[in-house]
Formats: sequence, C-alpha cells, structure tokens
Amino acid sequence: MTDATLNDDLRHDLTALLDQAGVHADRGLVARMMQTALLLGMEHTDRLDLKIASAALGEMRDAFRLFRPFHRVPKVTVFGSARTLQDDPLYVQAREVAAALAGDGWMVVTGAGPGIMRAAAEGAGTKMSLGVSIRLPFEERIDTILEQDAQVVSMKYFFTRKLMLMKESRGFICLPGGFGTMDEMFELLTLQQTGKAEPMPIVLLDSEGGSFWNGLKTFVDEHLAPAGVISGDDLDRVLITDSVEEAVSSITGFWRNYDSLRWVGDRLVLRLVHQPTDAEIDDLNARFGGMCAEGRIERIEPLDVERTDGDAVELPRLALTLRQRSVGSLYALIRAISELPSAG
Repeated sequence: MTDATLNDDLRHDLTALLDQAGVHADRGLVARMMQTALLLGMEHTDRLDLKIASAALGEMRDAFRLFRPFHRVPKVTVFGSARTLQDDPLYVQAREVAAALAGDGWMVVTGAGPGIMRAAAEGAGTKMSLGVSIRLPFEERIDTILEQDAQVVSMKYFFTRKLMLMKESRGFICLPGGFGTMDEMFELLTLQQTGKAEPMPIVLLDSEGGSFWNGLKTFVDEHLAPAGVISGDDLDRVLITDSVEEAVSSITGFWRNYDSLRWVGDRLVLRLVHQPTDAEIDDLNARFGGMCAEGRIERIEPLDVERTDGDAVELPRLALTLRQRSVGSLYALIRAISELPSAG
C-alpha cells in the first residue's frame, strides 16, 4: 500500500485556509494535524477508525479549553473507587486531603464521579475542583457536586480521559479502588519508571490503620522484584501512608525547591527556586554523582536555547549528563534538592 501525500495545490489551499482562519502561532503543528486528517480521508480509512480519531481530537480540545485558564495553578489528581460510600473512612480521607491541598492553593482534579471522586471534589470545593468524567452505559452520570459548576468535561474514551487526568497535574493521590483505580495507578508508575513523564510525587493513601496498599507492596517485594520484571527500588518513589498530613507534605514538599526540568541535548537542566550553596552541591555529588554519565552535577547559567525561549531564565539551575538508566534515581535527586537547607 502506497502512502497518500498532499500535492502542491492542496498544500497551497491548506496554507490559504490557515491564513483565512488567522492561525499564526504554532502554525506548523496546526497544519500537521490538518494534513493528517486529510490523509486519513484520502487513504479511505475505516469509518470506525475515523470516528475514534475525530472523537479523541474533539475531546482533547474540550479538555484543553477547560484546563487553560488554570495553567499556572498547581494541580493534584485524586484517584479512587466510585463505589466508596459517604460513611466509609476512605471517603473522609479523600475529602480531608483534598481540602488541605485546596487550602494550600492546589486545584484538585477528579474523574467527576461518585465515591472517592465526589469526596475529593467536596473537600476542594467547586472553585478549586476540575472534573474529567467518563460516559458509561451502566453507571451514574457526572456527579451532582460538579453539575452546578462549569469546570467539568465529559469524555467517551478512557485513554483521552486518563491523559487529561494526568497531563496537567504535579502530584497524584491514589486511594483504594478497583480495576479503574489500579489501571490509573499502574499507568502512573509505568510513566515514572520509563521516564516518559517528568518525576512527580505519588501518594498511595489508605484509611487509618488500613492495609490495602501494603498488600500491593508485599506483592511487589515478594513477586515482581524477585522475578526481575521490575527493579527492586521502583516503588521507592511512592509514599504509602494512612496520614493526610504526610500525604499533603509529600505533594507540596516535592515542589519546595524544584521548579521544572528541560533536556538540552544530552544535558539535563533542573530549574530551582533557591540557589544551592557550593557545599550543598558537593554533597549532592557525593550522594548522586553516580547518576552522571560524565562530569558532575554543577551550577550553570541559563543556556542559549533557554534564553531564546524565555524559559524560566530568572531561576537558578543545576545541570548534569544523566546516565540513561538512572532516570529512576532522578526522583530521589529532586527530593534531596527540595530538602536542602538553602530551600528555607
């Protein structure tokens, strides 16, 4: 089968259409999406495949519009069972952890359904809640606490919903749940393990004295790690706790001094809030220098490409050449940076 291509006339018409629509920012990316849509039609793509692609793109657009006004507000996503009842201690935990984070200025993202999702939305309040619901044929529609507010979007596909539940957040709290919660929790761990997502704090929160997540840790320690299908320390980046206070501290503390990262060639640049001292940098090298493929962790000025992009150039930064298989240790390095005395 020969791949379809756009001829010069179609490319010209596409350019004219972009001009007419007034699309100038990131024009190349918009043109690429339009070309892809045309090529799908030219290649006589199956109708079901076209419906999937069309719905997915439309759902992502709706979600992007929902999140856009809150781009600069830190967000935490709370996962958990839709079947948890209001008199369950887990319901109270979800409500309290969401209320505490909202009180610290964090928006709480949920699946906009009943159970743990409703509890978290209640705790955060409607102004500090964002919902990404899923349309199911046999379950309750968008939970009533979010129906009164415009800050919710409804989706047909789990994969687009899961993307938006994870894409915008800077921390995640998972309470006990079933297959859906397990799917979301393991997706988080997979993205962290493989380096496909930036390091983020993940908390597995139980009710006081609960053993749900300890059962998972036992399975990991006694089966997955000994079988060699994961590394022995893969779960070390996750906090398992039954304390709301510890959960909140884990989320907020991760960002106490760390701001963001960027790859520039083979160098990893970590942007910080506070400038570390020379002694602190020496200590970081003593503890984490093995992560470097060459050289050491060092203080640098903003690189040329960062200056060109205006990318957090006002922040102090550290840089290192990271070993390919050390991505899992990056979480521990960031935690250590946020615990430096210079962070205040």
